[in-house]
Parts: sequence; structure tokens; C-alpha cells
Amino acid sequence: MIVPLKVCPKAPPGAQPLVDQITGNVAWGVLAVFGLAALVSIGAIAAGKMLAMPHASKWGVVGLCVVLMAAIIYMIWPGMLDGVVGNGCV
Repeated sequence: MIVPLKVCPKAPPGAQPLVDQITGNVAWGVLAVFGLAALVSIGAIAAGKMLAMPHASKWGVVGLCVVLMAAIIYMIWPGMLDGVVGNGCV
């Protein structure tokens, strides 16, 4: 009986610091987009209330809810993916 060996992907030597830096920059970029989207949504709520535009207020609340749900999914998704995929060895 032939048993296949596990193949585990690894970054080339010296590439891991760059991968970590890029991953960190992407994580901070996503956090900045969440913050910006929350500010825009809050601005839409405030502008809708001040200018008597109920649709703007409604879509501001929807935007804020979407940002909140996206942030929750952003925190949960890596753990779920790690549970399904495991350590990456095939």
C-alpha cells in the first residue's frame, strides 16, 4: 500500500518578513476602510437628520449595520478557514 507524503507549502528563504509586512499592511488597510465607511455612514445619518432627508438617514443606518457585520465576519472568517483547511498540508 502506497501512502502519499504530506506536502506543506513554505515561503522561500528570506521571503517571510516581506509576507508578514504585506499581510500587516493589508490588515491595517482593511481596518482603515472599515473606519472610513463607518464615518461616511454616520455622516449620512447626520446629514439626513439635519436636511430632512429620511432616505439618507435610512441608508446611513444600513451602511453602519453592513460595516458592523463585515467587521464581525472579518474577525471570524480566518478562524473558520483555519478550521476547515487546517495547517495547509496536503
